[in-house]
Amino acid sequence: MSTGAILRLGSLKDVGQFQDHLRALNLRIPCDSRIMTGAQSPLRWPLERGPFKIGNRIAVQPMEGWDATPDGAPSENTVRRWQRFGRSGGKLIWGGEAAAVSHEGRANPNQLLAAPRMQQGLAHLRTVLRDEHILTTGSDDGLVIGLQLTHSGRYCRPNEHTRPEPHILYHHPLLDRRLKLPPDYPLLTDGEIESIIEDFHRAAYMAWQLGFDFVDIKHCHGYLGHEFLSAHTRKGRYGGTFEGRTRFLREVVQGIRSLAPGLHIGVRLSAIDTVPFHCDPGQSVNGKSSTGVAETHPDLIPYRWGFGVNPLDPTDTDLSEPQRFLSLLEELGIQLVNITAGSPYYNPHIQRPALYPPSDGYLPPEDPLVGVARQMEATRQLKRQFPSLLVVGSAYTYLQDFLPHVAQAAVREGWVDFVGLGRMVLSYPESLWEASAGTQIQRKLVCRTFSDCTTAPRNGLPSGCYPLDTYYKDSDLAEKLKDAKKR
Repeated sequence: MSTGAILRLGSLKDVGQFQDHLRALNLRIPCDSRIMTGAQSPLRWPLERGPFKIGNRIAVQPMEGWDATPDGAPSENTVRRWQRFGRSGGKLIWGGEAAAVSHEGRANPNQLLAAPRMQQGLAHLRTVLRDEHILTTGSDDGLVIGLQLTHSGRYCRPNEHTRPEPHILYHHPLLDRRLKLPPDYPLLTDGEIESIIEDFHRAAYMAWQLGFDFVDIKHCHGYLGHEFLSAHTRKGRYGGTFEGRTRFLREVVQGIRSLAPGLHIGVRLSAIDTVPFHCDPGQSVNGKSSTGVAETHPDLIPYRWGFGVNPLDPTDTDLSEPQRFLSLLEELGIQLVNITAGSPYYNPHIQRPALYPPSDGYLPPEDPLVGVARQMEATRQLKRQFPSLLVVGSAYTYLQDFLPHVAQAAVREGWVDFVGLGRMVLSYPESLWEASAGTQIQRKLVCRTFSDCTTAPRNGLPSGCYPLDTYYKDSDLAEKLKDAKKR
């Protein structure tokens, strides 16, 4: 499928045309024709449950930054991004940013680090976010701020000018080959895993001391926490059975509760997945991306390296284990759950649906709206089964001008508790806040999923919105990005 075969949402003139388009694609995505405003808006509804008092239904998703200093401290670009998180008006800041719990666990050499020597920088980020939020909304009442804690596992690349330095739990027949790992590449030992768990404990204790309301123990997008869930073939205490594959989470939670009893815990989860996809070089045109192709092999069935996938048809989803995982979260007293999908490394079209791929990616093998509907439906099913959990939904940015219409309907109809904004915050952080206030949407700021926010970091540049945010668009970094894309 080429991008030319997919209808650009920016070409639709009104919400009626968008609803007609959904019907033509036979997709179930809730969408209201009229935007409610002020206190009547579902996006402005407060939510109070258990210990949480959250002022509205707008959430800011955690993103991986590429602009901290080499030692992991925030830079000017990092501070500006956190200010924009506050400017969103969202009352649930889900982690703000992925902060590595150790240097060797960083996904890139400029990722934020949650280490004791970085306390001052992290405290400053929380302060500027809160201050900007008050300027936008008038108050920090109901504002809940978290910090996402992560170890990048298979996708560690902590040092400049070096190859990736993977920390893997098991050998994956497809992903090992992509990383050019030899058959005898060492697995993390149980002792090394225990040391990583202690890193999470230390980072969470620091977040608690700095006044963060919760930490997210990241279990998504192919990083370490997510890989634990698919470690069916790993032997020992941290693999094999469901109990073994969730031992990492349980031991992290146990330690946090002991060290920081007042700190809440959330989990961002890739609840659905599929096999890795690749761009077929034989189908590329003039060296440009071709349509993504699933790497399916009959000799890999049943598929034993996934979570949230059907082992007999690994291009299809299976929610049985994600449902069991959410039951475990309830048992552990964890209420905050953020549902996402897949991985930016091996199937980005299901993780963040987009029309235009990053420069090293592939053209979407489906209309991106199909990916949006897939994530929304999985989230709806999980929310229906676990009504006491506070659930954040993902994949909304691709909806573009019609994001407020769908977000309002999803909350109003109970598909989700909070609508999470990721890429849209880079270009237009105030989008849902302004829409629910009755302000005319600024179409020139709406993210069109050009994927420069991914292409830039793939080339060692900060992640920002280069097409629409003048801060990046008019910078020297934009010229470097153009050169990189030409190469």
